[in-house]
Amino acid sequence: MKQILLGIFLLTGLVTAAEKPNVVLFLVDDMGWMDSGVYGSQYYETPNIDRFAKRGMRFTRAYANPLCSPSRASILSGKHPTRHGVLTASGHLPPQPEGHNFMPESAPPNRPMISPESKNYLDLSEITLAEALKEAGYRTAHIGKWHLGLTEMHRPEKQGFDVAFHCAPDPGPPGNYFSPYGVTKEGIPNNKNKVGTITDGPEGEYIVDRQAQEAVKFIAGSEGKPFFLNLWCYGVHGPWGHKPEYTAEFAKKKDPRGVQGNPIMASMLRSVDECFGTILDELDKRGLTENTIIIFYSDNGGNVHSNIPNTAKTAQAEKFKNEALTDWRKWAGDRAPTDNTPLREGKSKLYEGGTRVPMIWSWGDRIKPGSVNEESIVGHIDLYPTVLELTGVAKPEKQVIDGVSLVPVLMGKEGLERTAFFNFFPYRPFEGGATVCEGDFKLIRWFDEGVPRELYNLKDDIGEQNNLAEQMPDKVKELDVLIDGFLKDTGALVPKPNPAYKAPANVTKAGVDPMRGLVPKGCKATLVKGALRIDAEVPRPFLGNASVKANGAVTLKMRARSAKGGAGSIHWRTGDQETFVNDVNILEYAMTGGGEWQDITLELPIKTSLAGFRLFLPAAKVPLEIESLSVITKNDGKPVKVWTFASQP
Repeated sequence: MKQILLGIFLLTGLVTAAEKPNVVLFLVDDMGWMDSGVYGSQYYETPNIDRFAKRGMRFTRAYANPLCSPSRASILSGKHPTRHGVLTASGHLPPQPEGHNFMPESAPPNRPMISPESKNYLDLSEITLAEALKEAGYRTAHIGKWHLGLTEMHRPEKQGFDVAFHCAPDPGPPGNYFSPYGVTKEGIPNNKNKVGTITDGPEGEYIVDRQAQEAVKFIAGSEGKPFFLNLWCYGVHGPWGHKPEYTAEFAKKKDPRGVQGNPIMASMLRSVDECFGTILDELDKRGLTENTIIIFYSDNGGNVHSNIPNTAKTAQAEKFKNEALTDWRKWAGDRAPTDNTPLREGKSKLYEGGTRVPMIWSWGDRIKPGSVNEESIVGHIDLYPTVLELTGVAKPEKQVIDGVSLVPVLMGKEGLERTAFFNFFPYRPFEGGATVCEGDFKLIRWFDEGVPRELYNLKDDIGEQNNLAEQMPDKVKELDVLIDGFLKDTGALVPKPNPAYKAPANVTKAGVDPMRGLVPKGCKATLVKGALRIDAEVPRPFLGNASVKANGAVTLKMRARSAKGGAGSIHWRTGDQETFVNDVNILEYAMTGGGEWQDITLELPIKTSLAGFRLFLPAAKVPLEIESLSVITKNDGKPVKVWTFASQP
């Protein structure tokens, strides 16, 4: 049993001993910043989330980690992932043994950096938010996805929850969302055996609906005692189980913005919204709304990568005729789960699309109804201290807390003392990185050596398209110092150079990766003597780049060779387009076979500006080799970017 040292105190004007407020945290899995009506979607329908926003304060600059487990651990501990050690979505994997070294001493010779290992569990030494509230007299419940520990000792019941409705392993829901869920009470949890407290409902029951029922049951059973309901919704994570009757409705709908349009995601969001609405209605019915703190939040940005064509994972699913992918193609075609426009990228990325999320707080009339906060930078680490202050519960003496209380902001009194907010993800791309947001500016520091800093003014450039690092070196230095302090203060395990790394012959002396932002998709790119070899993993592999920028028409030149030859194409995106548009901005080309070097020249008739490209390669049948690739402005013939894979002297 954990020893918790804390005290109870009263906050004048907030709470008295006789009226401890209830707390409801409704956390959605993979819900993007733009995935509700109140945050700007004109395709998804979320009436309950929208009406809830009218009750409380909506934050437009709320953040989470790029992946779920780190965010969840931060919510319950109040700590940055760098401090609690859960660095990626690994909470469904076996826990490491006591004394394990989470910073490996070595890495394979093909890896330029040695990356830290994530804890696969929330450490039992953490005094969780649930434990702090339970010690103060609260009845506590966890309902839904956990993803903070596989084995019994790391499950919700051991982290302060009186009631738990969950199973393990749980990167996604049991039963593909529908009952029978196939969860057993005992046994060894693995991919074929879900173990936990979830029981089957009527055949075909949707688990998000069941979560609402379990929440109502918990609220009813807590009469006369303050409660903490921690509902972590299974939606809208894969494998994307959905109600076909809802999906069919959205399949007929068009987004006026022409951006979102996945009927499966719309269907799932409707179910999530109904679950949330059921809880709001139950609180209203019981007269509890005025004295219940309600938080609506998401664990990371929206998913924009799953089920799209030309990826190795999708190709594998297609090869084995995966039923879920077949259903996806029926309803959603080649669409990704969602679209985070105007934000860049999505889940698992440090760009805004991966980290900026919805967050709304309400507490009767104490938090101004219908208010919007566009200034404060808030996030996962702040829920813990904020809930404690609002409920009048003292911070546990032995718990280090990185977050700050949002009470001054929520009560409309003043801003936050903290000015900078940090994020950290030590994995791909570029061996991960760290970010800091301060004021209007955001700096991204990639850990891979030779990859330049990225600096954005988010007020003017929320889509992170205009890197200001070269124009504002002093601002880069200023924010870099803050990242240094953050990494040192939280004891971050940062990727470090791998001494066993065998650099390809064409890596420059400065150690710069010759790929320099060129990303292989649906293929394996290998540096061989004098060339970049492309081995296809899907029928239409491509090299993508999102960092090249140029105004006006450009010429792309490639020197390559192939034994078989074939047809290829280039697909580009302009600065006024938030994403690649199907059947627009495409040029085709052909390569001859025979293995001789040949020069391919493509004239891109761009009238605005180039913001990225995908170079599809005829490598499906046999490997293809590229000696060089360049992008040149048409008006003055100056190179914008050049990739040379020929061996260095």
